[in-house]
Amino acid sequence: MTKYYTSQRSRGLYTPGSNLPFRLSRSKIDLFLECPRCFYLDRRLGVGRPPGYPFSLNSAVDHLLKQEFDIHRHKGSNHPLIEKYGVDAKPVAHQDLDRWRDNFTGVEYLHRPTNLLIFGAIDDLWQNSKGEYIVVDYKSTSKSEKITKLDKDWQGSYKRQMEVYQWLLRRNNYKVSNTGYFVYCNGQKDRKAFDGKLEFEVTLIPYEGDDSWVEATINDIYKCLNLKSPPKPGQDCDYCAYFYSRQKQENDN
Repeated sequence: MTKYYTSQRSRGLYTPGSNLPFRLSRSKIDLFLECPRCFYLDRRLGVGRPPGYPFSLNSAVDHLLKQEFDIHRHKGSNHPLIEKYGVDAKPVAHQDLDRWRDNFTGVEYLHRPTNLLIFGAIDDLWQNSKGEYIVVDYKSTSKSEKITKLDKDWQGSYKRQMEVYQWLLRRNNYKVSNTGYFVYCNGQKDRKAFDGKLEFEVTLIPYEGDDSWVEATINDIYKCLNLKSPPKPGQDCDYCAYFYSRQKQENDN
C-alpha cells in the first residue's frame, strides 16, 4: 500500500479569501526561504516533506538548560556562564515566559496586512542593564572542533531563527537588544570512556541580529500562499531535486 506524506492537520491549511488569521510558525518561514514550492505544497495542499526523526538528546539538553537558568532566574542571581563571558545580562522573569516557550503558542504577532499570525517559541530570555530584552537560543551537537562562532552555511537558519524572535518581541512593543546569544553545548568525544555520562563543552556565542528582512518575507509568503499553482522549487532543494530526478528516471524507463 502506497504511503502518502501529508501535513498532520489538513484543516490547518491556508484558504485564500478566508477572514480567519492563518497561523504561520517560524519554521515554516524558514521552509519558504529554503524552497517556495515545498512550502506551498505543505501549507496549501497538505503535502508535507517526509518527517525527520526527533532529536531526543537535544530536547533533553534544552530541558535541562531551561531548568538550570530558571534556578538563577528565580533567585535573581547570575549564571556562571554569563559571568565567565562578562555579559551584561541576567535571566529575566516574565509573566508570559512559559507561554513564549511553548511550541504551540510561542511569541505571537498578527501581521494585519496579510492576516498571517506569526509565532515562534523561544528558549530563554535575558535582560541587560539598559532594560533591553535579549533573545537566547540553546543548541547542542557533537563536533571535534571547538565551537566559538556561527560560520557554517547551514547555520544561517539559526541566525534567521533568532531574528524572527527579535522581530516578534519588537512587534509586541518590547525593547529588544540587537545582540542575541547562542548557548552552544558540544558533546565531547575525546574522553577515555563513556562511564554512563556525556560531557559537554558549553560556549556562549553572541550574534548581532538584523530582522529587516522579515517584513518583506512575510509579504512574499502571502503572495505565494495565494498562487493558483505551486511556484518553482528552491535552487538548492534536495527534496525537489530528488523528486525530479526520480520522475525523469521513471519516465525514461
